[in-house]
Amino acid sequence: MISRPVAIIVATALMLSGTLAQAEQNWMVRGRILNVAPNDSSGEVSTLPGSGVEVDGDTTLELDFTYMFTRHVGVEFILGTSKHTLKGDGTIAALGEIGEARTLPPVVTLQYHFAPDGTGMRPYVGVGANYTKFYDESVTSSLEAALGPTKLEIDDSTGLAAQVGVDFPIGGRWLLNLDAKYIVMETEATLRSGGVSRRVDIDLNPWFLGFGLGTRF
Repeated sequence: MISRPVAIIVATALMLSGTLAQAEQNWMVRGRILNVAPNDSSGEVSTLPGSGVEVDGDTTLELDFTYMFTRHVGVEFILGTSKHTLKGDGTIAALGEIGEARTLPPVVTLQYHFAPDGTGMRPYVGVGANYTKFYDESVTSSLEAALGPTKLEIDDSTGLAAQVGVDFPIGGRWLLNLDAKYIVMETEATLRSGGVSRRVDIDLNPWFLGFGLGTRF
């Protein structure tokens, strides 16, 4: 007969082993190729009537981590950086490229996974928030030829995020992933030259379209 203390130890060990086995499945990490596609618009550059700014997209690499609180509910954090070119629009379209900047746009989303243990598609949706840090801003020689020595500054941005995606198991703990996020990203850019500050409101509102490989552990 097994003594009561031994029985308690065995039962506790079994419970812990089950908990640890489940915990091993709580994390997902993915690497994605990410296309950042701005759905951009802008106001007028102050003191330049009829002018505007366009922002082009970028393709980059991104890393994301997901922690599953339950089988269906998790939180995802993505980290990556992208580089974007600013172009003149409207009355300053002839200037072409006027500057560039890099972004660091971490996004956190709360997700619901519809079929986390499915053998086929594992779709999910998410909502969350984004903080974007703009850095390495610079202007082109064409802009400085028109305005003189100029400094570009772009305000950081916060906004909401919406997400939809799907994982495809490919054997073991590995999976392929397709993911799309829409980010509300609104900022103000300032061009400082010759003691004059010219400001323009820019709404980037990009789509983050990703394809990658991940694992669960």
